[in-house]
Amino acid sequence: MPKTKSIKDKINLNGIEIEIEMVKVPAGSFMMGSEEWEYSQPVHKVTFDKPFFIAKYMVTQKLWKQVLGENNNPSLFKGDSRPVERVSWDMAKEFINKINKFSDKTYRLPSESEWEYASRGGQKFAKENLDYSGSNWLKEVGWYGKNSMKESKPIGLKMPNQLGLFDMSGNVWEWCQDNWKDNYKKHPLNGKPYSGEKANIRAVRGGCWTGSDFSCSVFVRIRSDRDNVGNYLGFRLARY
Repeated sequence: MPKTKSIKDKINLNGIEIEIEMVKVPAGSFMMGSEEWEYSQPVHKVTFDKPFFIAKYMVTQKLWKQVLGENNNPSLFKGDSRPVERVSWDMAKEFINKINKFSDKTYRLPSESEWEYASRGGQKFAKENLDYSGSNWLKEVGWYGKNSMKESKPIGLKMPNQLGLFDMSGNVWEWCQDNWKDNYKKHPLNGKPYSGEKANIRAVRGGCWTGSDFSCSVFVRIRSDRDNVGNYLGFRLARY
C-alpha cells in the first residue's frame, strides 16, 4: 500500500525536546459524506487549494505530559504510547496553544473536511470509497468494541491507511475544529471548518474502542459538548 513519507517536527519546549510526526496531504478534491448516515448528507465536493499536514498518530499520553507536565495525565487507560483521552475540546486547545508558543509552526485541530479527506487517503484513494481508513476490514486498521477488550490501545499497532496515518478508524474519537451542524447544507467547500451556530457543541470523528463497526466508518460524524471529557475522546494535530 503506498504511503506518504512522514516528516518530524522538532520543538524545544523549555529544554524538553519533543517530536511530532506529520504527514503531508496533497491538495485536491473529494466527495465528502455518505447517504448512509443522516448527519453526513448531502454528499458534496470539497476542494483543497493547497496541501496541509496532519499528524501520523493521535496525541499520546507521553506527548501530553511532555507539554503540560509529568503529573498532568487525565487518561483512564494509562500508558505512554496510548492516546491521551478524557480530553475536552478546550483542553486540546490548551495543549495546542502551549506548543504554538515554542514552535515556528502553527498547530491546530483538523477541520472535518481535512480529517475525512486524510482518512480516505487523499484525492488519489478517496474514490476507492473504502468503509474504514485504509481498508474494508475494520479489524485490520482499527480497535473497536469487538476487539479492544474494553480499553484504548497503544498507537500504531494496526495497519495505516494509504497516507501512512494510523488509528483513524477506532481507538478514540478525535475532536475536530468545527462547530456542530446536523447536516452538510452550507458546509464550506474549501476544506475550512464550519464556524456557524452551536459553538458549544463540536464534531468528533473516527469511532472508538467501545463503538460499533459502523461508527468507525470514514464518513460517520457525531456531536459532543466541547467540555465533555469521556474516556473515548482524544485528538490529533494538523497544520499548514
